[in-house]
Amino acid sequence: MSNQINFKLNGQCYISNNNLTIYQLLNYFNYDLALIVLEYNGTIYSKTKWVNLKIQSNDQFEVITIVGGG
Repeated sequence: MSNQINFKLNGQCYISNNNLTIYQLLNYFNYDLALIVLEYNGTIYSKTKWVNLKIQSNDQFEVITIVGGG
């Protein structure tokens, strides 16, 4: 039996052999957590929940980066 988890991040397909949380995933991809909003399977979750939510197969993530300017 395989422990592989298939998921999409910003439209790109990935496979992980680890049981990751959303927080760990975003850190792995080196996102600045203070400057992003995350859509997870069509829902925006509070950053406080990212440490407890485990990635499951077929999950879809969209990361929106907040950019300042004027």
